[in-house]
Amino acid sequence: MPKNLVIVESPAKAKTIEKFLGKDFKVLSSYGHIRDLKKKEFSIDVEKNFEPDYEIPEDKKALVKTLKAEAKDADTVWLASDEDREGEAIAWHLYEVLKLEPEHTKRIVFHEITKTAILKAIEQPRNIDINLVNAQQARRILDRIVGFELSPVLWKKVKPALSAGRVQSVAVRLIVEREREIHAFQSEASYKVTAVFLVPDTDGKLVEMKAELAHRLKTKAEAQKLLESCQSAIFTIEDITTRPVKKSPAAPFTTSTLQQEAARKLGFTVAQTMMVAQRLYESGRITYMRTDSVNLSELAINGSKEAIANMMGDKYVHPRHFSTKTKGAQEAHEAIRPTYMENAQIEGSAQEKKLYDLIWKRTIASQMADAELEKTTATISISNTSEAFSATGEVVRFDGFLRVYRESYDDDVEQEDETHLLPPLKKGQKLEYQNITATERFTQHPPRYTEASLVRKLEELGIGRPSTYAPTISTVQQREYVEKGDKTGEERSYNVITLKKDKITDATRTEITGAEKAKLLPTDTGTVVTDFLTQYFPSIMDYNFTASVEKQFDEIAEGDTKWTTIMKTFYKTFHPSVESTLAAKNAHKTGERILGDDPVSGKPVSVKIGRFGPVVQIGSAEDEEKPRFSPLKKGQSIETITLEEAMELFKLPRTLGEHEGKTVTVNAGRFGPYIYYSGTYTSLPKGVDPMEIELEEALELIKEKAEAEAKKHLKKFDEEPELEIMNGRYGPYIAYKGSNYKIPKDIVPEDLNLDACMEIIKLQSEKAASAPAKPKRGKYTKKKA
Repeated sequence: MPKNLVIVESPAKAKTIEKFLGKDFKVLSSYGHIRDLKKKEFSIDVEKNFEPDYEIPEDKKALVKTLKAEAKDADTVWLASDEDREGEAIAWHLYEVLKLEPEHTKRIVFHEITKTAILKAIEQPRNIDINLVNAQQARRILDRIVGFELSPVLWKKVKPALSAGRVQSVAVRLIVEREREIHAFQSEASYKVTAVFLVPDTDGKLVEMKAELAHRLKTKAEAQKLLESCQSAIFTIEDITTRPVKKSPAAPFTTSTLQQEAARKLGFTVAQTMMVAQRLYESGRITYMRTDSVNLSELAINGSKEAIANMMGDKYVHPRHFSTKTKGAQEAHEAIRPTYMENAQIEGSAQEKKLYDLIWKRTIASQMADAELEKTTATISISNTSEAFSATGEVVRFDGFLRVYRESYDDDVEQEDETHLLPPLKKGQKLEYQNITATERFTQHPPRYTEASLVRKLEELGIGRPSTYAPTISTVQQREYVEKGDKTGEERSYNVITLKKDKITDATRTEITGAEKAKLLPTDTGTVVTDFLTQYFPSIMDYNFTASVEKQFDEIAEGDTKWTTIMKTFYKTFHPSVESTLAAKNAHKTGERILGDDPVSGKPVSVKIGRFGPVVQIGSAEDEEKPRFSPLKKGQSIETITLEEAMELFKLPRTLGEHEGKTVTVNAGRFGPYIYYSGTYTSLPKGVDPMEIELEEALELIKEKAEAEAKKHLKKFDEEPELEIMNGRYGPYIAYKGSNYKIPKDIVPEDLNLDACMEIIKLQSEKAASAPAKPKRGKYTKKKA
């Protein structure tokens, strides 16, 4: 029997660690938290100093029994959960639930899963840090209070089954406010003037050189006037400046910067990045992936130095120490880096290889020499005006870190690529223009948030911590307060004035503007909930409050503040505001907007959040006749819909006619327009207008659907009505009592009789029963507090 029991929170981590320890050590996993606040109960005794009521979930009871038995037989139990507050809390819960004794229990931490780090941790055990536990407990309890007390208010005042969260609600507010900024934005036009000059190259051959007017012109008249001046002007190189420019590498990755770069360079979602990084960490490839520090250990710096010298030579080596600017960052932690700097590549899945490559390059680049560039700017005077053109060129004299890594930017940051060389120029040189163009350009509205840019904003405001970004972004989408979607662009006309061969032409062109992909968009429910919470609970929705709470958690972690003191202060003002909001009478439903009157009935027309989402309503509950409702179409919003657009929604349902004595109608539902006939629904294909479809076309669609359905149902058995042979997306299968069973390829489905079907079901059921059970993933799939 091993003398030592090591408990980690993930089976993958257990597998990796077990390889480094001898036969005297047994490594088991707790699969995340082994106890938590009760799921459907408040579980906090406010009167007893906010005492939490924890429970062991049903699916963890057998595991706890096993861990207790193993701990009882071991001489020493090593609690080796992650080094952050969540990990500390997991260690504490294990200590309490397993009833461990202090003299036989040791807490160890490490931020990389390597043999050296594990053995070093075992040589330097410590006690559980109760301050870190309390900081995590404070976050969990505060978030439970906010969620459990605010949600019933939303159910009563906005819509049933809604929920609120401290960090999530503030994240939604950011997205709602950005959308309103965009709607309120007024675009302003100006003219960008560019010139193409023909200049002799080193061999005397004429080459094109682009130049731009130093500033934009405000009006068409100004642009026209400048081009008229250029018709008879002499263009001269007035000045040439050449200056050296140095570019330094970015710091190694923190959780936030990794999420942002993986989104930009690899197209990963924030949750995907964390899932892949978790696998890399647990398999010993990278250091701990939840960190806000940019520090590198001396071991990593020396390892990088050696790897750079071996691969590229000593002139590329430039060891650096970075300092963290994020408020509340924990400097004791390390940045995210490869555990072995000499490993430029790893074995693993395609995603793991891509993310590892990104981390390795960023880390290596951070320890490399500056890139040395030379920037040349030529100023070109126009003889009959005070305006001047400017031509810029940049050449790399020494690539330095750029040999390995170039940082990406969000699509809202315009990056001009200037890494090109100007042709040889000299002061006083006269230039011939090929063409000069004044193009009308428009100011752009602020960009909508991507997952990556939202993470950057949350970090900038001090809201949340590395462990909260991914669950926050996932939660607001799961709750349907925010959706990830595309915005189709709109066609816009713009003016282009061109001077070529001394002639000026004036043309109008069109472009598609405002198209955006994979952006975070607020739903109507998200907007209404945000407005309601901002009105009645301004402190919860205040960015500074949310950031200051994070600071208080940091103070608890440092042992400077008692967590119960913070709870008391918060609850004293929060709870009364919940009670007064619940008791308040509202004249109108929250989020309701009156659009005007129905031209036919004269009844009021309004939009609001209904039980199943945003709806238009004609009439009111007080009328003798029941109000009429219609759901909003995809792309419509209760904030922007007009009375005319709302009335269009009531043109459906349309009766198309009769078929075999039954009525055929077309209507619009939550998932788009559909035909209703004889108890069946047939969706209209994309592009078919429900206002224009005729009976004949509708019947054809109904027939096509019936034929497709018939092809799905291959065979039934009267003696066993619950069994049917079906044709599915991946081939034929047997459907029986809510489960599906694949039919082997060498069998013709129509030839099967009932006995043969039951034999296939029996064989596949036995095979599934004998397969090893897949463990539940605990902490890594559950929402974090």
